[in-house]
Amino acid sequence: MSVSEMFSEFIANLAILNTGAISTRYGELTTALNKQFRDTESKTANTLQVGSFGRKTGINGISDLDMLYIMPKSKWDDYKNGKQLKLLQDTKDAILKRYPSTKVKVDRLVVTVTYTNFHVEVQPVFEQEDQSYLYPDTKGDGSWKTTKPREEMAAISRMDSDKNSNLRRLCKMARAWKNKHGVGMGGLLIDTLAYNFLNSTSDYDGKSYLYYDWMSRDFFKYLSELPEQDYYAAPGSGQRVRVKKKFQGKAKKAYKLCLKAIEAEDQKNVNDKWKKVYGRPFPAAKEEAAKAFSEAVHQVWDNTEQFIEDQYPLDVRESLTIDCEVKQNGFRAFYLLEMLSRRIPLRADKKLRFWVKDISIDPPYEIYWKVLNRGPIAKQRNEVRGQIVPDDGRLEKEERTTFKGDHVVECYCVKNGVVVAKDRIHVPIVTNQGEDD
Repeated sequence: MSVSEMFSEFIANLAILNTGAISTRYGELTTALNKQFRDTESKTANTLQVGSFGRKTGINGISDLDMLYIMPKSKWDDYKNGKQLKLLQDTKDAILKRYPSTKVKVDRLVVTVTYTNFHVEVQPVFEQEDQSYLYPDTKGDGSWKTTKPREEMAAISRMDSDKNSNLRRLCKMARAWKNKHGVGMGGLLIDTLAYNFLNSTSDYDGKSYLYYDWMSRDFFKYLSELPEQDYYAAPGSGQRVRVKKKFQGKAKKAYKLCLKAIEAEDQKNVNDKWKKVYGRPFPAAKEEAAKAFSEAVHQVWDNTEQFIEDQYPLDVRESLTIDCEVKQNGFRAFYLLEMLSRRIPLRADKKLRFWVKDISIDPPYEIYWKVLNRGPIAKQRNEVRGQIVPDDGRLEKEERTTFKGDHVVECYCVKNGVVVAKDRIHVPIVTNQGEDD
């Protein structure tokens, strides 16, 4: 499989599969609001699809959708003087009046409507002469703020056209990367950074899939070298896009993985190398897929590994950090990452305590764990594991090192039926002194 074929199939795998359901929900919400504020039944008038879906940079599993409802100008006097909360409450009531069984709540800036596998943040706005919009902010005594999504969408569209359709594809690839590696980044930040990268170089102005390996390498190198800052200016509007969590370290890791994948271009395992960058949406080599099927038929061990994206949509936009404490009777405890940095080997018969060290999501949410044993010994013992299990309420999981292998522990945070944060720790267990491999 050539580079062009791999990345072409990769982009195809990222296509949003539930666009019909999303469009239906947009139409239902628009109808409810038009009926309330204009006494019409239109499913399309007076609304604007914004966010990643509107910019056409979202990927399958998208869960955080955004919609502006453009209020009639005649209603301005009803809300202009400190009535921001009332506008949001009236918007909520209009939706509930038409769809009383739907889960709807007022947040600070929007009305959040929750469906299965995704939610829509509805923002009632008043359009201005320059096509910007005033939206309500209920913090404190309330205020009106300005948003310019049309300018952002236009800037993304122009750049995509100027760069041979590479901008939107790069935005989608970057989303696959952040989902794979648990990078807590919002969609507009990803689009802004991808925009800035392609704006900084002409190397990919006329290039397409054949050069997406190099574009991946250069993009992650660019991200890894950016100075740490609190926000970036969005394309077109120049409005501030907040940085929730530093991303440079994980981008540097992705850059190194890209170098290894490029070195393996003519090797059979090149697809697996790229999967380490982009995750399951990246296609497997056809011969490797056939080999895996053959091995599955004849294998003597049970492949019990489960994948979180088979159970919930994956749309990482928040941060989650887990840590691991290593204990042995009679010895002081070590942290696993400290041991690895000091090149202290992790041997068998140690107690491990994994716990959620940091999380940016407000409750309620659910935590799940996955412990995967890898390597030939795990298969020989038929102890691959890999099942996804719920947390017991303590936000921690205890394990014990048993046998050699590069094992993995992953943790997921699920909110409103969507995986919004994840983290993983590699647990490289070596043989005890005096033991054979």
